[in-house]
Amino acid sequence: MDGQRTYIKKIRYTVQLAFLAFTLFIGYRFYQFVLFFKGLHHPLVDRPSSVDAFLPISGLMSLKYFLFTGTVEPIHPAAFVMFVTIVITSLLLKKGFCGWICPVGTIAQYFWMAGKKIFGKNFRMSDHADLAVRSLKYILMGLFLLLIGVIMTPNMMVLFFMSDYYITADIMTMNVFAQMSSLTMWVLIVLAALSLLYKNFWCRYLCPYGAHLGLLSGLGPMRISRTEEECLRCGSCTKSCPSLLNVEKKDVVSSPECCACMTCISSCPSPEALNITFKTGRTSRTFKPYLYPVFLILLFYILIGLGMVAGKWHSQISYEEYKRIIPSISQR
Repeated sequence: MDGQRTYIKKIRYTVQLAFLAFTLFIGYRFYQFVLFFKGLHHPLVDRPSSVDAFLPISGLMSLKYFLFTGTVEPIHPAAFVMFVTIVITSLLLKKGFCGWICPVGTIAQYFWMAGKKIFGKNFRMSDHADLAVRSLKYILMGLFLLLIGVIMTPNMMVLFFMSDYYITADIMTMNVFAQMSSLTMWVLIVLAALSLLYKNFWCRYLCPYGAHLGLLSGLGPMRISRTEEECLRCGSCTKSCPSLLNVEKKDVVSSPECCACMTCISSCPSPEALNITFKTGRTSRTFKPYLYPVFLILLFYILIGLGMVAGKWHSQISYEEYKRIIPSISQR
């Protein structure tokens, strides 16, 4: 294996772990924030707006509301900023959010890697079963788009935005894990077990967010391209692909399942067989793989920074509202 490109995998693991650590820190800070309002004598900390990243449905609703009214709803504005940021990065740089940033994707990856160590391999469904189960995430995506994109009107959204349920959507999401029911526990156990057996089980078969981003990525300019003359036909790219794509047989990898993880490039022993290309009009330009995470992270934080500068990041919920609502949630 060519040593020059194995560094890509190491860079990706480092980026993934950094974002996972940051996510855990943000989650802990938010937990501390909520504890203060529960009257448990914890010191008050600032609410980390980044927790709105866990509210993609709110982000989708906010985007529709913005398109109809020109206004970003003030309750969870960071959800809007994060949703738009992830959509734009997916349009321009494929599903890089899934492959490099998403903490759920990182956890799923380490589960299947552990499963491969335990069982000596990961299992794979038949093509027909795989297609049938994979359709579940598109069905879920379609239901969300139907509900929010078609059924809910801006007036209905205004009423929903004003509700205590929406105001505390972030807290209730946290409570799914902080106050776990037996049903939630068993669902997570089943998902964990399946994630040990199958590569990226949640991402591949159930995540409607990833389904949405995958379809959007097909509209963008970025592709992983294979140069036939340089290909050694060794099968390393196909064997290593966590999205189970037959990279060796493709001239251009354009599948919505590709998360731009660059594992195929990292595994390829021929330095010029696989490359990142950006198509603009009728021309394509090739970029060095190590530039991809630079572009991805820069774009990600530039877009978030623009949201902050525009004043669309911090929630406008008053501490008096939190004092009124949070204790009642704790008593449920």
